[in-house]
Amino acid sequence: MSTAPAQAVTWTPQDYKSDYKPIWCPGCGDYSVLSSVTKAFAALQLKPEDTVVVSGIGCSSRIPAYTSCYGFHGVHGRSLVAGTGLKIARPELTVVVAGGDGDGYSIGGNHFLHACRRNVDITYIVMDNHVYGMTKGQPSPTTEPDWVSKLSPGGTGVRTFHPLVIALAAGANFVARAFAGDPNGTAEMIAEAIRTPGFSFIEILSPCVTFRPEQREWKKVVHPASVQWTDDPARAARRVMTDDGFNVGVLYKGIRPPYQPPVGKARKRVADLEKEFAI
Repeated sequence: MSTAPAQAVTWTPQDYKSDYKPIWCPGCGDYSVLSSVTKAFAALQLKPEDTVVVSGIGCSSRIPAYTSCYGFHGVHGRSLVAGTGLKIARPELTVVVAGGDGDGYSIGGNHFLHACRRNVDITYIVMDNHVYGMTKGQPSPTTEPDWVSKLSPGGTGVRTFHPLVIALAAGANFVARAFAGDPNGTAEMIAEAIRTPGFSFIEILSPCVTFRPEQREWKKVVHPASVQWTDDPARAARRVMTDDGFNVGVLYKGIRPPYQPPVGKARKRVADLEKEFAI
């Protein structure tokens, strides 16, 4: 019988990638976001079996399939519902929710507000490309009002949704913006968000070069925020209201304790529940 000490397992970014090959369009920023997610998991040395990636519908919502962690691909706009319920029921798990600007801010907008308000300890990553990419280029809540396309001739004329302002006002405990073109910086930010207790929100500018080829220029206009993060929501609000949409960095880190009700013992076994649904 060997008495040698067991070797500690060291997880690498590759260990968090599944065997499925991503099928995003060439040049899509979501490739870099996926790389950042796996780098963040490796930096934190999260066990894949103790980590869950939840998503809704859209290009960005394919991410659970491309990781080796547990995953849940839900319906449109409902990813935060599944992620919140999972974390409350299984608080020992690390729960990361991934989505896009259409999935998160349009049909999922109401859930976004209340997820911030509840402050459950999950991390929400939104890949924002200012367009519905998977459904052929319709304007999304963050599309500029004067953006002209075949589906919006003359532009929408509608004011854009400002996710950082909404997240801050609704009570998120961590609010930040990253750029897909900086995968290492984005990975560091995701890791910081996971480490921060409570509801953490990161908007990641992730270009859609298929329907918004002009977004290739984002790499020239994104810039680090000129000031450090603050724990004062009033100060953060003043900063974000004058934001040009391309400041990258952490805006706000709060100290509000996460919401976590006590978890009791299961009253029924899974096998018993299955019997109730038997036909």
